[in-house]
Amino acid sequence: MELTTIDTNNYAAMAKAMGIANETSSERKQASTLARLRINHSPVMGEAEVKGKTVNMEVISGGTYRLEVPDGPTYYAESVKIRPYLQRFMYKRFVRGMGDSPNRYVKTVMADNLNIDLKDNDGGFNCGKPAGYIQDFKSLPEKTQELIKQIKRVRVVLGTVELVNATDTSGNPVDVDETAFIWEVDNRDAFKNVGGAFTQLAKMKRLPVQHMITANTEERKIPTGAVFYLPVVSLDVTKTLELTDKEQGMFGDFMQWVNNYNEYIINAWADKANSHDDEDDEAIVDGIVDIEVEEVA
Repeated sequence: MELTTIDTNNYAAMAKAMGIANETSSERKQASTLARLRINHSPVMGEAEVKGKTVNMEVISGGTYRLEVPDGPTYYAESVKIRPYLQRFMYKRFVRGMGDSPNRYVKTVMADNLNIDLKDNDGGFNCGKPAGYIQDFKSLPEKTQELIKQIKRVRVVLGTVELVNATDTSGNPVDVDETAFIWEVDNRDAFKNVGGAFTQLAKMKRLPVQHMITANTEERKIPTGAVFYLPVVSLDVTKTLELTDKEQGMFGDFMQWVNNYNEYIINAWADKANSHDDEDDEAIVDGIVDIEVEEVA
C-alpha cells in the first residue's frame, strides 16, 4: 500500500516514497588517515657527542615498534598497548622494479577470510596465487612455485595504539597520544602469534574492542647470523573496556577506511583487467593479420 500522507517521524519510509533514499549513496565519506605500525628490525643510528667528539651510535635498538604518522613524525617504543577494533585478511606480493619501473606491491582487497578469491590491483586474483587448495605443491611448474612463495597472507589489524615510553627518531622521550593505526602482519609466525589473541576472544565470545592487547617483541636468528623480531602478544581478559560514542564513531571510521581501500583496489583491478583484455584482442588481431594465405592456382 502506497503512502498518501507525510510522516515526518519516519524519515526512512518517507525518503523512499519521495525518491530521495538513494541520493546520498554515491557520496564517499573520507576515511580517517591511519598511522602504520611496524616492527623495526634494524637499529636506528644517530650522532652523539662523546668527550667532545661527534660519534655514530645506536639511538633506537632493533626490535622496537615503529609508528609512522602520515605527513608527520615517526615514533618508537619497545612495547605497545593495542585496542583492536577489527581485523581483515588479504594477500600481497612485492615486485622488484626493473629499469624505469619502481618497486611496487600487488595487493588484494581485504576480506574477513581467505577462503575466497580476492581481486588484486594487478587485474588478477590473489596476487597470482592459484585458486583452491593445492594438494601437491611440488607438482606445480617451477615458476608457479616461485610465485606462490612470494605471496604473503596478511592479517590486517585496525585499532588504536598507545606507545609505552615512546621516543622520537633521535631516541629522545616524547609524549604520544593514543593513535588510530593499521598493522599489516605478514610474517608467517607473526601471523599466527597475533591471531592467537583473536582466537581466544572468539572462543570467549568477546569483541576485540572490549579488551587491550600488549605487544612486545622476541628476537629470532636465521642461519646467516642476521636477526629479526616477532611480536609477542598478551591479551588482558580481566578488564572489559566500555564502549562510548567515541568508540562507536571510531568503529565506523575503520569500516569506512576498509571500504575506501577495497573500492580503490577494485577500481585498479577493473582498469588492469580491461587493459589485459585489450592486449589479448590486439594479439588476436595481430595473429589474424600475420596469417599468410597461399593462393591456389
